[in-house]
Amino acid sequence: MESMLVFDRGAVRHHRDRAAGTVDRVADVLRNAAERLLDRLDDTNRRFTDALDVGGRGVVAPLLRGRGMRVVNCDLSPAMVALNGDLCVAADEEFLPFAPASFDLIVASLSLHWINDLPGALLQLRQTLRPEGLLLASLPALGTLAEFRLALTEAEAEITGGASPRVSPFPELRDCAHLLQRAGFAVPVADVEDIRFLYADPFALLADLRAAGETNAVRHRARSTPARGLFPAALARLPAEDGRVAVTLRMAVMTGWAPGT
Repeated sequence: MESMLVFDRGAVRHHRDRAAGTVDRVADVLRNAAERLLDRLDDTNRRFTDALDVGGRGVVAPLLRGRGMRVVNCDLSPAMVALNGDLCVAADEEFLPFAPASFDLIVASLSLHWINDLPGALLQLRQTLRPEGLLLASLPALGTLAEFRLALTEAEAEITGGASPRVSPFPELRDCAHLLQRAGFAVPVADVEDIRFLYADPFALLADLRAAGETNAVRHRARSTPARGLFPAALARLPAEDGRVAVTLRMAVMTGWAPGT
């Protein structure tokens, strides 16, 4: 039902199309998150040959190829997926075009949090895996950008007397393993890593979010221009560490295996 749609998928695609030209600005951050996720491969003695990179923004595919895998890339944004080189498919994560049992590894690094039907998308990913194939996924969990969310809410309430949703809702960690189990994955595991970012210039936080394609795509977001002074007032409220403003990425890491035959 339309009332259950949280995200504007057209806006998500637009933001990622626009970010294809700027994502290099945050490549180090994205690569660090991807390397943390792929470190989980070192905990298994399985050898993977055919991998699907879902929304890797140009950083995941080279890491997988460096491990000797053949890689297919998909992204909602044609412009973003083209950054990956060969074997690229512009595809909606909610309607994957791949045949069952196409891959033995699927990696989705910080790329599933703008999906309306996450349980359905996880089910499709599981069906796309071969028996005993592995899903490695990460997404921002509840607590991500909590400092910025609170600062925006307080500043907007002070300036306008109300507040609009300006930061995406994120799932709780305890829900992530349940989502994997619901999608039919075996041995579902979810844990969390907190990554702190310090900015000497608080406006660089906004620039980085835009560069990564992570600007607001909530369907019921305010469509009017924000009140003048809202973002400066919010950024001024952010906590400081050693003279820099601090924000947190609370990264949920999800692993699940496709059942064997």
